[in-house]
Amino acid sequence: MRTNIIRHESMMASYYVVNGWTVVEVDGDLDAHTAPMVRDAVIRLLHEGHRHFVLDLGFVPFMDSMGLGVIVAVTKRIREHDGSLRIACVSPRMLKIFDLSGMRESYDIYPSVEEATRTAPALGGLAHWPHPAPG
Repeated sequence: MRTNIIRHESMMASYYVVNGWTVVEVDGDLDAHTAPMVRDAVIRLLHEGHRHFVLDLGFVPFMDSMGLGVIVAVTKRIREHDGSLRIACVSPRMLKIFDLSGMRESYDIYPSVEEATRTAPALGGLAHWPHPAPG
């Protein structure tokens, strides 16, 4: 069941749970106006007991530095709760933003939500963040 968590004129967000992952689907721009709403929504979900997240950016046409900043901010919060974060993103434009910012190696980025949720989460999934796990 999908639950709406943000309704804004330029962005909506909802969440649903698949295989132990809380998928947060963002639909619209992730920028200075909407990024704080996403941060607050993820923090609320953490307080409700959600720990393992997939951030679905497949419907995000634009993301600025505030959008990247909120991803880092929620990653820190999720890590404090021994959770995990995966990014689902099919857009070459979004991947380029992660590449240019140097953040691509710090995150597990999947081409789809289906692939990101295929395996169940494990505790401490962000233990090595912001550096990739050794291997």
